[in-house]
Amino acid sequence: MGGALNANHLIFLGHGALWTIGLSLIALIGGGTVGFLIALCRVSPLRIVRLAAGTYVQLIQGTPLLVIMFLAFFGLAAIGFNISPLLAAGASMTIYVAAYLGEIWRGCIEAVPKPQWEAAEGLALTRVQRMVKVILPQAIRIATPPSVGFMVQIIKNTSLASVVGFVELTRSGQIINNSLFEPFLIYSIIAVIYFALCYPVSRLSRRLEVSAAQKKPAFA
Repeated sequence: MGGALNANHLIFLGHGALWTIGLSLIALIGGGTVGFLIALCRVSPLRIVRLAAGTYVQLIQGTPLLVIMFLAFFGLAAIGFNISPLLAAGASMTIYVAAYLGEIWRGCIEAVPKPQWEAAEGLALTRVQRMVKVILPQAIRIATPPSVGFMVQIIKNTSLASVVGFVELTRSGQIINNSLFEPFLIYSIIAVIYFALCYPVSRLSRRLEVSAAQKKPAFA
């Protein structure tokens, strides 16, 4: 792919952008699933469950994503477990995103006004029924804007997957730059692509935030 920048280079960057989107979706789905369980554990009536979930959150949030990726790819390989760059990147992003979404959603669950909890208890609902029928529907509305906003961070953090050899957008640019030696041009294009991916998500987050603020809780 040497010579001047051409259509083949742009197609290669496009493939990298698609892998960036794919890795972001893996992180969102996987991290969202685990994060939901973490959020429920964080508000559990059992102290040991809350402590375990809190320890996980503190440990992951206190560890750079880059270190997690190094451990997943190079660390496991050092003890005999060789995994693909996609698996290492996807697992690392899932672990990382779960800690943050779990904490975001824990805060949103606790942000449901106390009278809502009391009203649900007054209806003689079990804890599971209170969560499913009263608390979680309201918490989801509160959580939607910050969750969508956090998607921007997920998209940008996929660039770290290049350190384990996963060819996403940033790694694609590095490969092209190694043959063209035009870093300003290549990385300017990459910046524009990242902006094109992140800006609509950011706008959607702000719109959802305004919409959520205009709605009233179920037992208002």
